[in-house]
Amino acid sequence: MNFATQDKHLAQASRLRDPSAQGEPPRDEDPAGQDPGRDPQAPADRQAPDERRARHRRRYAWIGTLASVVLFVISLGVLGKLVSTVTWAELRTAFLAATPEQVGLAIGLVAVSYLFLTCYDALALRQLKLKVPYRTTALASFTSYAVSFNLGFPLLTAGTVRYWIYSAQGLSPGRIAALTIVAGFTFWLGMGAVLGISLIREAEPLSRLTYTSPMFNQGLGVATLAAVLAYLVWVTLKRRSVKVRGWRLELPGLKLSLSQMLVGAGDVCAAAGVLYVLLPAGHGVSFETFVAIYVLAAMLGIASHAPGGLGVFEATVLLALSGLPRESVLGALLLFRVCYYLVPFVVALAALGAYEIAKRARLTPREAPDDDAAESDATP
Repeated sequence: MNFATQDKHLAQASRLRDPSAQGEPPRDEDPAGQDPGRDPQAPADRQAPDERRARHRRRYAWIGTLASVVLFVISLGVLGKLVSTVTWAELRTAFLAATPEQVGLAIGLVAVSYLFLTCYDALALRQLKLKVPYRTTALASFTSYAVSFNLGFPLLTAGTVRYWIYSAQGLSPGRIAALTIVAGFTFWLGMGAVLGISLIREAEPLSRLTYTSPMFNQGLGVATLAAVLAYLVWVTLKRRSVKVRGWRLELPGLKLSLSQMLVGAGDVCAAAGVLYVLLPAGHGVSFETFVAIYVLAAMLGIASHAPGGLGVFEATVLLALSGLPRESVLGALLLFRVCYYLVPFVVALAALGAYEIAKRARLTPREAPDDDAAESDATP
């Protein structure tokens, strides 16, 4: 679920404005709590600190990029070493070993996970006090996530898809960026809650799989849950807002934050369930233990910025499940990629094509009389 990095890219893209504005400073007319940004007419001494901070951030931006590249390269090396003993024949056998019941259950859980993803946007729209039909919300969220999971580059993929659909509903780039940021909070709240509970409850089984001490796992779980609870208390005490790339966004209160946490947790558990049901029978790993492994693998995949965490996710799962037959786990991972990434991607492309055809079909009857009138005026 790689869509969590979209917020910072789209927030930067949201600075674009309508070029038809008549001499006024660029403003986002969203009633969503965002700061329209710096006024170009503001005194230079007020803009200087912000400009210095921006230069400072740009100066060290390469560190995060370098860390992501290093993590990706190391993971590819580990993955290559892990699968070097697996033959193509063994991999093909493991890939085809899944029963129709397993595949059917996996597809059902994929549908549940993507249904929760549509709730990400629905909750964000509620926070921003924007009314958009659910069918439009479902189309925009499903297609944007399915496309970005496979292609990466959220600014060019998910951002384009969201703007393409939501702009037809009158949403400006600023509103779409704010929506994406709130959706990102939903993802991280859910993932944090699931990870913290799993680490605390399954500390002993995880220690045997990951070669860490139970006390370390419990401590990490307590710290994760404490961070989630601290955020909930923080947004409960009074209205909070964050400033991202010059935009001020009001954060959801306690009630909506709890809804976000439940939706995010449901999405994470459903996505983990897809891979869990595809694992070879008799693996002996409980679902709650596996969820913690899945979340850690997903987080490392997100940190690598690879599309869908490709390579990083697989290496982490293979290491954590090293006690199971490697070819069977690798076959389950490949089938997971097909079910969770490839199939939704194909469906999303078909949905976008149908959406564009339907939109043009709605516009054609209205445009036809104008075209006929133009032709009649041109006739002598």
